[in-house]
This record gives sequence, structure tokens and C-alpha cells, in this order.
Amino acid sequence: MKKLKRAIISVSDKTGLDVFCKALERFGVEIYSTGGTLKFLLDKGVKATSIESYTGFPEMLDGRVKTLHPKIHGGILARRDNAEHMKNLMEHEILEFDLVCINLYPFENVIKKSDFSFEEAIENIDIGGPSMIRAAAKNYQDVAVLVDPSQYESFIERLQNDSGTLSSEYLFELAVAAFNRTGSYDSIISDYLNTLQGDYFPKTLNLTFNKTQELRYGENPHQKASFYTTSLHQNLPWECLHGKELSYNNILDLDSALRIIVEFEMPVCAIFKHTNPCGIAAGKSQLENLESAMSADPVSYFGGIVAFNEPVKKETAQLLGKEFLEIIVAPEFEPEAFTILSSKKNLRLVKVPGMKSIHGHMLEMKTSTFGFLLQESDRYILKKEDIKVVTKAQPDKTDIEELMFAFEVVKSIKSNAIVFTKNKMTLGVGAGQMSRLDSMDIAIRKADKYNHILKNSYLASDAFFPFRDAVDLAIKSGVKAIIQPGGSRRDSDSIEACDEAGIIMVFTGIRHFKH
Repeated sequence: MKKLKRAIISVSDKTGLDVFCKALERFGVEIYSTGGTLKFLLDKGVKATSIESYTGFPEMLDGRVKTLHPKIHGGILARRDNAEHMKNLMEHEILEFDLVCINLYPFENVIKKSDFSFEEAIENIDIGGPSMIRAAAKNYQDVAVLVDPSQYESFIERLQNDSGTLSSEYLFELAVAAFNRTGSYDSIISDYLNTLQGDYFPKTLNLTFNKTQELRYGENPHQKASFYTTSLHQNLPWECLHGKELSYNNILDLDSALRIIVEFEMPVCAIFKHTNPCGIAAGKSQLENLESAMSADPVSYFGGIVAFNEPVKKETAQLLGKEFLEIIVAPEFEPEAFTILSSKKNLRLVKVPGMKSIHGHMLEMKTSTFGFLLQESDRYILKKEDIKVVTKAQPDKTDIEELMFAFEVVKSIKSNAIVFTKNKMTLGVGAGQMSRLDSMDIAIRKADKYNHILKNSYLASDAFFPFRDAVDLAIKSGVKAIIQPGGSRRDSDSIEACDEAGIIMVFTGIRHFKH
């Protein structure tokens, strides 16, 4: 690219703009600008020419029209190696522009506010800016394009290193960043407008994500990975107070743990391994909840993630400090607790502020070989009125509370999922099996292995029982009550099995498959 001679600069975010433009002046670049940007530059002592004095047309329609003019777009789009293009410029007295520096109206910032109006959002949809950015990016061989203040320093460094010129590779890099920006901008606007129609599943799905963190590796060391957040949630939702950065698998486990604990009003402790809970306990003191969750499966929690929905206390930290764990996550760590736990070099301490108000994304996406699957997140919390008693044996208040706890826990377990609980503590978990009978068998064997007494326990299944065989196995183990969605053609067989044994069975009408 030849040396820069002329630039169009029109920005909403004026961070570092005066320093950048003064550097351009040192390279002899003429600056053309509009409205507030022009005033800002002149006030800072930067020489700049108004766009309207060049085009001969004033800004109009309350600033909606500023740069939509052939003398602007012709000067950006003309190919310098095309004689006919250059002839057109001369005939119409159009100047060549070698740099377009634009950042767009702050639409994202407006719709993040709690008190914005629809009219305010509409007026913050930029028209001229994206048009100039796209034009410059299309003609990247001859025109440099900048869309963010973070690019200024590198841009000036490259000019200095290359005597005022820019390489083709760098111009292409800037063009890619420019199209990423306009694509993201349009996606955010369309997503906002779709939500106003209540349309979470529009005919055309436009999603924008920003790389928030580059991860050391993915599920396995030979797989690369990064963490992305939506444009409306550009910061990490957690703060790693101590230890190494979170890995791909850490984030998956952290997400699984957070999904369950934020739904409990009472104090809860959840221990997760490979996105499945190996122990969950609730309703007691924090230390008691931890001890119960650990005793639920005293082998599997080794190297796991422990999550609390309340600040970690000193006495809890003293026990945690004796164990090998990957992560401890909580809304906060009391000072003494943090001192104890931070003495362990590799233990990650993760703070999630405002945990109880976390709702996360209403939609979740998974990849398939040929595309993406999009669904609403499973955020259904069981209500007492959902419960339908289908057996002769009737539950009392304590039974209902225990069954609701068990059903909330089974929601977090990979299908086919079975969980035994008692006193709001998991006793045995069967996860991810192809047969519900196998999941039942695993849950019972897990409980037996660690001497958990299943007599008078509570059982939850994430989906209906297709046959009574798994119910018979549960009855044999000593279960007192079973909660399940119901809906099988053979529900009557399962109900009959419970009536024969004199135990309780309730239906919820809600299934919680987790694949």
C-alpha cells in the first residue's frame, strides 16, 4: 500500500483518539470528520476538515445523514489500480481516502441499561458507520479500516516500522476485523428486535460471541479451545481469586454445579466430577452440608469441584484444605477461609458475585455434525402443585420436601438418571446409562459400597419407568417413596408394584433429560 494521505474519522468512543490523530498528523495525513468527533479533534488542537464542507451537503435529519454521499463512498471504494475508477474520481472531484476510522453508535451499551426506551435503541442503530466500514473493508487492498480504539497503538507502530505504509497482510487482517464488527453489530440488533416479538427461534439465527478467554486446551490436551461470551456479557461471569486459569473441563463442571446450586433457597453444597454430581447436600450448616456431600461418595469427590451458594466459612475451609480438589466456587470467601485455602498452590478459588441472581442464558446451543441445536434452558423448578400422588400410600409434608429435593438433584444428572436421597443428602447416583435399570443398579451399588442405608430413602428418576423391573429393584432396596414424571404406557404396573409394597409414588408431569 502506498503512504496514507487522507483519513475519515468519525467515532462514538473517543478513547485515545487525540493521541492517535496527532500521530497521524506527524505522518502528514489529512483528517476529515463529522459532528462531535470534529469538535473533539479541533478542541484537542488536531487539524481536521468537516465532511459537510467537502461534500457540500450539511448533516441533516437530526444527524441520521452525514456521510451517505458519493464523494465519501467513491473515495473509499475506488480501486487505485483501475484506470476507469480513477478517471471517475477526477471527473467528479472526489478525493481518495486511505483510512477509515469508525466505531459505531453504542447500541449494545444502550440496551444493557435498565431504563432505555425503544426509541432510544432505534436511534442508536448506526447506518452511515457500517456502510463506510464495509466499503473500506471491501476495498482493503487500498484502504485501511479501524473499528476499535484498541487497534490504534498497533496501527501507528506499523506505520513507523514501514515508513508510513502498511502491508497487504495487515490490511487484510483489519478488513476481517471490520466485517466481524459489522456482522456482530447487525446480529445484536436483530437479536434484540426478535426478542421484542417474543421470538427466541427466528427463521434466521444470528448469534454473536466474543472470545473472552483462550484456554490451555480442550477436553483433552491435543484439542484447542477458547471460551466465548455473548456481546451483552463481555466479561467473565466469575473471578478466579487463586490458582491456575480454568480449563475447558473446569468450565463445564463449574457450569453444571452452578446450574443446580443457584436454584436452592436453602444452603447447599454440591460436589461435581465430569459434569455429574457425586454428592449434594442441603438444609444444614455449611460444614454439615460439606461433610454430607463428601460422605455421599467418599472416593469420587477426589479432584472434583465443590460449590456453595453462600460465602465459604473458616471451619469449612479447614476441612476443604485437607482434601485434593480442583476448584472451590462460592459467591464469596471469608478472609480467614481464603487465607487457609490460598495456601494450596494449585487449588482454584472461584468467586461468582451475585450468584443467587444468576439466571444465565435462556437458550442453550449444542453442535451437531451439520449444524447447531438450539433449545430453551431447562429452568423448570418443581412446585408442590405439580405433584400428583398415584398410590394408596400418601406422603406427609416431610416426604414431599424430600421428594422435591431428590427431583431437583436428578435434574443435574446425565440421563438415564437415578438418585437416592435421605435427609436432603444424596446416597447413591446412577448416571448416563443406556438402560434405566442399569442406572438403578449402579445407584444402589454405590450406596451399598459406602454403607448408606437405603431403607426409608427417597428415589427420583429423570424420566418415566418403561417397566416395573427398576421399581421392583428400588423397593427391594428399602425405598420409602419414588418421584418420577409418569407418562409410560405401563405406569399402572409401576403403581401396582408400589401399592403391593405399601410405598409412595408421585408423578410430576415434568421430564428432565440431560444429554
